[in-house]
Amino acid sequence: MLNKIKYENDAISLLRGSNMAILSTLSKKFEEFPFGSFITYITDQNRSVYIYASDLAEHTKNIHNNSKSCITIFNTNKDGDKQNSSRLSIMGHFQKVESNDLNKCEERFFKFLPESKKYSQTHDFNFYKMKPSKIRWIGGFGEIAWLNDKNWQISNPDWSEEEGSMINHMNEDHNDVVVSCLKGFHDIDDEACSMIGINIDGYYIKSNKVIYYIPFEKPCLNSKEIRAALVDHANLFKS
Repeated sequence: MLNKIKYENDAISLLRGSNMAILSTLSKKFEEFPFGSFITYITDQNRSVYIYASDLAEHTKNIHNNSKSCITIFNTNKDGDKQNSSRLSIMGHFQKVESNDLNKCEERFFKFLPESKKYSQTHDFNFYKMKPSKIRWIGGFGEIAWLNDKNWQISNPDWSEEEGSMINHMNEDHNDVVVSCLKGFHDIDDEACSMIGINIDGYYIKSNKVIYYIPFEKPCLNSKEIRAALVDHANLFKS
């Protein structure tokens, strides 16, 4: 049980702390052979995954033909045995983002991947969303498991619409906490840093154009839990 909790937390940290992956789709052109391509991605407040893809891309044509997809995220050891690196595979169906969710998706995507905004000037780029279905974690030799699907299929929390106001509150009224948490988790001193995003598993702080992820101990699914988690972090690194 403890191993499963550790695997879950490690997998979430890899998911949230990365923005690059290999997307595998089923080839429309070549008899549904698996087709792998490099992508960038972001995550929603829950654990859904968003990509920004051109209609001309082979993987987009494949998704339109068969939405079954898998993204693989990995963290390669710089030294030592590359086979002993952690990796996370998430299977699900990629679907085009509906118009009523488009503005929210666009704002979040460009916040985390601002260089992608230039693609918005090209009319054939669209957002696609995957809700995780099956999740495979490999943390290294002997650390292998299928993770609990239900933990990855949580809806957006009740504080979803409050995210912007919570971020503004932290940056304007508790900037010292944001600074101390960045120092405590990542050993980075930057009084000009700012919180830019929150999800059920943690939050993001931007410093010198680099985004750092800071995890909570457990998912925060309501307003009370998110506030308690932020207070815990404030107390943890209180100077």
